[in-house]
Amino acid sequence: MPRAARWRPWASLAAAGLLAAGCATGASSLRSDAPPANLADAKRHVSEYVETGRYERDLAAVADQARRYLDSRVGGGGKLAIVVDVDETALSNLPGLRANDYGFIVGGPCELPRGPCGLGAWIGMARAEAIKPVLALARHARERGVAVFFLTGRPERMRAATEQNLRAAGYEWTGVLLKPDALTTKSAVEFKAPERRKLVEEGYTIIVNIGDQMSDLDGGFAERTFKLPNPFYFIP
Repeated sequence: MPRAARWRPWASLAAAGLLAAGCATGASSLRSDAPPANLADAKRHVSEYVETGRYERDLAAVADQARRYLDSRVGGGGKLAIVVDVDETALSNLPGLRANDYGFIVGGPCELPRGPCGLGAWIGMARAEAIKPVLALARHARERGVAVFFLTGRPERMRAATEQNLRAAGYEWTGVLLKPDALTTKSAVEFKAPERRKLVEEGYTIIVNIGDQMSDLDGGFAERTFKLPNPFYFIP
């Protein structure tokens, strides 16, 4: 998730004009000569998508697809694994996003529910709730003997808070992989794909890779990828 030494996982609000069935879309899909969508309208659409339950239903639909594929593969044996992103995949940051009116605030305290809510402070609070369909998927994987790895662009210095939050949300795992503090990349793919390759080199077959950004999924080293909706932000 971070793109430089300073951690900026929510570097852009993808909601503005980037809603396609509730999913964040790359800016390259927009016409360069088209005027931008009205920001107030875009935020209203995001709120409606969440509050009407469509977001939750779409999350559940994707997680169910992943579960069905997992079940189809377990009978074949092998050293199987799933790879799961953290933010807006395993854990929901909605309280902080709402408090900031879907804006991006890095520093400062997190004052809930009204805001502002600094991202670093919010993560340090370790209060993000599980995205329930993904929690169910992770638990099901472990019940079927499949290893669960969390792979996140959160920096290594956030490990304690991240693991505390995952544990409090009900997750168990084989490993939690975070980005080295000093590593700088232009895309999450440059960090995440090599980490999946390492798991494959350790003998794992990654049967499911699930995340909310295409950059969580691109780069190979997984049999199947599953893209969750994220109407809030875009990470290259």
